[in-house]
Amino acid sequence: MPSQRGRQDRGPGAGGLTARLTATPPRRLQSGAVLLALLTLLFGVLTVWQVSSRSAAADNVVNHSQPLSNDAAQIFRSLADADTTAATGFLQAGQETAAVRTQYNDDIATASQLLTKAAAQSGSDDPGQQWITKLNAELPVYAGLVETAKADDRQGIPLGGAYLRYASGQMQNQMLNEAQSLYQAETDRLNSDYADARSLPWAALGLGVILLVVLVRAQIRLFRSTNRVFNLGMVFATACATVALLWLAVGQSLASSYLADSDTKGAAPLQMLNQAEIEALKCRAAENLNLVARGSTTAYETAWTTDSVQLAGKDGYLAQAGSMTSEDATAHQAVSAATASFQNWQSRHDTAHDANQNGDYSAAVNDTIGSGSNTIDAAFTSLKGSLDTAAAHEQGQFTSLADSGRGATSLLAPGAGVLAVLAAAGVVTGVNRRVAEYR
Repeated sequence: MPSQRGRQDRGPGAGGLTARLTATPPRRLQSGAVLLALLTLLFGVLTVWQVSSRSAAADNVVNHSQPLSNDAAQIFRSLADADTTAATGFLQAGQETAAVRTQYNDDIATASQLLTKAAAQSGSDDPGQQWITKLNAELPVYAGLVETAKADDRQGIPLGGAYLRYASGQMQNQMLNEAQSLYQAETDRLNSDYADARSLPWAALGLGVILLVVLVRAQIRLFRSTNRVFNLGMVFATACATVALLWLAVGQSLASSYLADSDTKGAAPLQMLNQAEIEALKCRAAENLNLVARGSTTAYETAWTTDSVQLAGKDGYLAQAGSMTSEDATAHQAVSAATASFQNWQSRHDTAHDANQNGDYSAAVNDTIGSGSNTIDAAFTSLKGSLDTAAAHEQGQFTSLADSGRGATSLLAPGAGVLAVLAAAGVVTGVNRRVAEYR
C-alpha cells in the first residue's frame, strides 16, 4: 500500500502540482526561473505591442492623416478660389483674360484630382467619405452652371449674372460647407492619431519596473541561499531588462516630444494658416459677387464684413497665426506681411465700396480687379503669397519634427523584443548553473 508521503506527492489538482514543483530546492529554483522567464517574455511582448501601435500611429500622422488634412484644406481653397476667379472673369465683361481662365480651370482640376486622391485613400467607414462623395457629384454641376453664365454673358443675355449668382450660392452655401466638414473630419483624425502616437506605454513601463524589482529580489535570495554575490546569468538578464526599460522610457519620451513639437510648431500653425487663406478667399469672393449683383442685394457686403473680422479681427486667424509663429522668425515675418497686406486690402475695399455706392461702377470694378499695385487684386495676391510662404515653412517644420519622432522609436520594438528574449535566456542559464550544483 502506498505510503502517506507517496499519496501526497501524487495528489491531484493544484496542491499536488505545487508540491511537486517546490518539493526540493532545485525544483523551487527551476520553477522560479520559469516564472521569471515568462514574466520577462511578457514584458517583451507588451513592449513590442505598445511601441508598434504608437509607431503605426506616428506613421499615420506623417503619411496619412496630416497629408489628408492638408489636402482637404487645399480642396477648400481650390473651390473657393474657383468661385472667386469665376466672378473675376464675369466682371471682365466678355473679355476674360487667359490668366483668369487658366486659374479657374486649374482650380477645378486641382479640386477634382484631390477629391479623387482622397476617395482612394479613405475607406468606406471613413467619416470624410460622405463629403468626398457629395463634392465629387456637385463639382461638375457647379462648373456647368459657371460655363452657362459665361456663355450668356458673352452673348449679352442678362440671365448670365443670375446663373453665376446661383452657382456661387451652391458653392458658398453647400459645397464649401461640405469641404469644411471634410477638412474638420480629417483634422479630427489627425488629432486622434497624434494622441495615440504621443501617449506613453504605461503598461509596459510599469511591468518593466516590476520585472527589475523581481530580478533584484531573486538575486538577493540566490545570494542568501548560496553565499555567492554574483550570478552571471541573472546579472546579464537584469542588464538586458534595464537597457530595454531605459530605451523604452527615453525613446518613447523623445518620440512624444518630437511629435508634440511637430504639432505645435508645424501642423497646428499650418491649420491656422489654412483657415486664414480660406477666409481671405471668402472675402475676395464676396467682393466680386457684390459687383456682379450690381446692388441687388446686401448679402455679399454683409458676408465681407463677417469674413474680414474672422480673418483679421482682434482674435482672427491672422492674429492667432501670428501668436502661434511668434518664436519662428521666418513664419512670423510672413504672417506679419500678410497682415500688412490685409490692411492695404481693407483700404482699397473701402475705396471700391464708396465708388460703387456713388454709382461709379466702372471705378469700383477697376479698383477691385484692375491691374496695378493699388488694387484689391494686388493686395489679395500679396496676402495670399505671404500666407503660402508661411504655410510652406510650417509644412517643412512638421515633416522634419515628425520624422524625428518616428525615428526615435524605429528600432525600439525589435530591440526590446531581442533584449527580452536574451534576459529570459539569462535567467534560465543562471538558475540552471545553481541547480547543477545540487547534483
